[in-house]
Amino acid sequence: MNISIIGTGYVGLTTGIALAELGNQIILVDLIKEKLDIIMSGVAPFFEPGVNELLSKHIRTGNIKTTMDGANAIMVTDMTFITVGTPSRKDGSMDDSHIRSASKMIGEALKDKEDFHVVVMKSTVVPGTTLGIIRETIERQSGKKGGSDLGIAMCPEFLREGAAMHDSMHPDRVVVGCIDDRTYEIMERLFSPLGSRILRTSPTAAEMIKYASNSLLATKISFTNEISRICEKVGLDVYEIMEGVGLDFRINPMFLKAGAGFGGSCFPKDVSALMNLAKQLDLDTPLLNGVMKNNEIQPQHLVEVAERTFGPLGGRRVAVLGLAFKPDTDDIRETRSLPVIRALMDRGAVVRATDPKAIGNFKAAIPDIVYSDDLEEILDWAEFVFILTEWPEYGTIDWGSKTHLSAVIDGRRSVDPVSMKNVKYWAIGSPLP
Repeated sequence: MNISIIGTGYVGLTTGIALAELGNQIILVDLIKEKLDIIMSGVAPFFEPGVNELLSKHIRTGNIKTTMDGANAIMVTDMTFITVGTPSRKDGSMDDSHIRSASKMIGEALKDKEDFHVVVMKSTVVPGTTLGIIRETIERQSGKKGGSDLGIAMCPEFLREGAAMHDSMHPDRVVVGCIDDRTYEIMERLFSPLGSRILRTSPTAAEMIKYASNSLLATKISFTNEISRICEKVGLDVYEIMEGVGLDFRINPMFLKAGAGFGGSCFPKDVSALMNLAKQLDLDTPLLNGVMKNNEIQPQHLVEVAERTFGPLGGRRVAVLGLAFKPDTDDIRETRSLPVIRALMDRGAVVRATDPKAIGNFKAAIPDIVYSDDLEEILDWAEFVFILTEWPEYGTIDWGSKTHLSAVIDGRRSVDPVSMKNVKYWAIGSPLP
């Protein structure tokens, strides 16, 4: 199948690569020429394991091409995926400006196309967007009717950053929201080689499934972090507690690990957007409000425990290990390292930071601290260490040789306490020293 993809960010590029792996011909569309040039060199504009290898493979074979001419790409393809950004506005609502622009361009292109064309919404959008803004804009610009003259579908992505290619090729499920049988049959033919269950819904239900899924996962994390603060006070290890909780088949152990909180491009944005939608509908969301409040409490709690337990941090040399919101990515969106570092700076600490992939991105957020790629150098310099991303290399540090450290505060449980030997160590969710 010939497929055009509007937007070459995280979702667009990984989707394009996955569809190319399934044997389709892909045209990636973007307005930024420099970005397309980088992609055509076989390099993704972000770090994600396995992406560059597969991208290079499909550029060599010609399965992936790029263009700035979106209208022409639509004319020569059978299907168009919309994968543009839907960032949060200041009030937490979804910014739909990119969606509107893409829909207008698609509609104008389809006006002169005779063949049946399917438009697939892939970005995360609030319920009602596909049948509202997208369908209405495309129909108005093209003069055609969705469901008969052209196909309209919503197919949300469920990718974990750091495992996007695996998740693309081995999804738990593929949700297809559409209003006509012809579109569903085309989508089923496209995704059936994956061997996963394909769930047919309405486009609005598909949109809500994505928001509900991410909000539930965020809720499990915040619930665990709230329980962890109780466990710390009563002398229990929350990991032991949640292991027992997770053995209940009705719950399962996923997302029951305490830490500094959740971040990234999905959970904070999606929970906020769902809360904003509920507010527009004159509904209260006390549970989701608590999820977000808990996520703001946890980084501050980490710093406060460190200060109360190991002494004032003002003037002390503090090394922060980990800036990305999770390992195997360079994404710093809503990373919990940001509020932790700001809290440390507010207390007068002298902060240096390191990360295997995210230093360049993080400098834009906080330019006035020292960054280092040399892990050993920063550890030798530090008095206090905060571990905020569970990069595997932090678990292999020879902590026994770092006896000069006043304390190591592990916000991600990435270190074996036995390896700490004579170094003072405290991990989130463990009994307070």
